[in-house]
Amino acid sequence: MSAFAEIVDEKEYSTLLSSILPHVIHTQEENERCLAVLEALDSRDDLSVEEERIAELLMLLIENFEDKAYALPKASPLDIVRHLMDANDLRQAQLVDVFGTPSVASEVLNGKRALSKAHIAKLSARFNVSPELFFSPAVMAVRARKSD
Repeated sequence: MSAFAEIVDEKEYSTLLSSILPHVIHTQEENERCLAVLEALDSRDDLSVEEERIAELLMLLIENFEDKAYALPKASPLDIVRHLMDANDLRQAQLVDVFGTPSVASEVLNGKRALSKAHIAKLSARFNVSPELFFSPAVMAVRARKSD
């Protein structure tokens, strides 16, 4: 598909629009219908400019639906720590250097104590990840509003 091709034949484009009826996708069935049309267009080598534009529109509609329908839920800071521990085959006792004492490690990993800034800095360095991973979605929302 050419990136900047302009519609040449408005009548053809209008006919395609009326036959395909592209619109914001709300259901899996609508998504499957749009995917089938897009796949049929994609299987051809000789698309007109108008068909390329319809395919481009369908891709945007499909991506929009799938981004919303299949979005992963936000993980909590504790979920992130647990995932990193599992991925690195670590036990609680092996993170005492991050938390300072076994009791603090236990409290944090059992959800009885929140991560401190010092914990976040040490976890970030230990796992070589951004400190933002360990901030809750609420904290990130506040930060985003402050930067606006």
